[in-house]
Amino acid sequence: MKIMSQVKTARRIVRDLLRSRRNRNLLAERLADETPPAPGTIEIAVYFADTRVNLYQIRQWYAPLAELAREHPVAIISRSPGTMMTLLDEAPVPVVYLRKVTDLERFVAEQPLRIVFYVNQNTKNFQMFRYGRMWHVFINHGESDKMYITTNQYKAYDFAFVAGQAAKDRLARKLWDYDLEKKVLEIGRPQADHFAGETPYPADDRTVVLYAPTWEGDRPAAAYGSIASHGEALVDALLATGRHRVIYRPHPRSGVVSRAYGAANRRIVAALERANAADPSAHHVHDTGAALGWQLAAADVAITDISAMVYDRLATGKPLIIARPASPEAEIDDSGYLSDCEWLHAEQSASVVPLVDRVLTSTEAHEKLTHWVQTYFGDTAPGAATARFHAAVDTLYAEWNRVAAIHAHDPITSESNPFDDEDDEDEAPSGD
Repeated sequence: MKIMSQVKTARRIVRDLLRSRRNRNLLAERLADETPPAPGTIEIAVYFADTRVNLYQIRQWYAPLAELAREHPVAIISRSPGTMMTLLDEAPVPVVYLRKVTDLERFVAEQPLRIVFYVNQNTKNFQMFRYGRMWHVFINHGESDKMYITTNQYKAYDFAFVAGQAAKDRLARKLWDYDLEKKVLEIGRPQADHFAGETPYPADDRTVVLYAPTWEGDRPAAAYGSIASHGEALVDALLATGRHRVIYRPHPRSGVVSRAYGAANRRIVAALERANAADPSAHHVHDTGAALGWQLAAADVAITDISAMVYDRLATGKPLIIARPASPEAEIDDSGYLSDCEWLHAEQSASVVPLVDRVLTSTEAHEKLTHWVQTYFGDTAPGAATARFHAAVDTLYAEWNRVAAIHAHDPITSESNPFDDEDDEDEAPSGD
């Protein structure tokens, strides 16, 4: 068995190496026709060292970054050739490919960087952290009550942008000796000002239900996914009514760890296809597109797992239901919204329709929802979060100017590491 495991590992390494080499060759051809940002032009960078499987983490920032770029020059840094190919096709701001640490060093030396944003906790972030004379700012890829959201890694960044008071309270409970008032700035959810995409079905009187489960997780404490425990039963119940339309948007990593989870995902997709074949007017949707926003705005009710999707939906102020993790080992922060949300337990999944009806019509449910929207996001009026995002950036610019003036006469020393010239391969996907 050990020999077979070693053979499989060797095959995977060879396969990954060949894929990376192929991606590099394709990228080299593509970059020959691209014009990189001129030296001395980029003030804000988004550092994304991850592979394509995690592009969803930066995609949600596309529209806010494009808006920010009207005021400050912005570029995305990619370290993966496969990721870079995709970013070249879809990113709304310039993208630079920095394969080696020496490439990164050259870019830092050429550009007047003030702020570097990070959307995840990839370990390769530390290759960028070494550079001073700029602010390193964690913006995350969504608001969430997942336990990783309060990781002590926050302390590695100079600042963090969070959605609202709930996030600050969460960090205050978890992080020891962390200066929240200095380090953390509230910006709301600027993505909510840029909902993307058009509804792929005609307007009618069907009640639209978005089911947006997360992936199965890579450890018991993060087993928040509901596809295998809740998904099939709740989707079948909604399909059976004839008065509901289901938008099914599974996490792109669904099934990467558990074959059973992936199989349940495929059965849900097949059920949607059968329902559409039986009634073409139903227009049920299996949504795998990059555009995120129209689903949140269009759905009358959303059913999500514990994930950033909870809070993306919460920012709309519209009804939602949370699938309670079936695993008793899944960690749940029940001190915030999850202490007072509308839970759907696995054994209730087949009877989800009455719950959907209740959250739509109940005055009590509406008042409770309004309270939590304010707690997590503050002012959700159109454009308010974007204004707060830009104001936070302006605050950091002012702070950068203040500190730069203090250190104006300091000698500039090398921040390179002669022992670190690592390539970034298209490796196995990271978690989160």
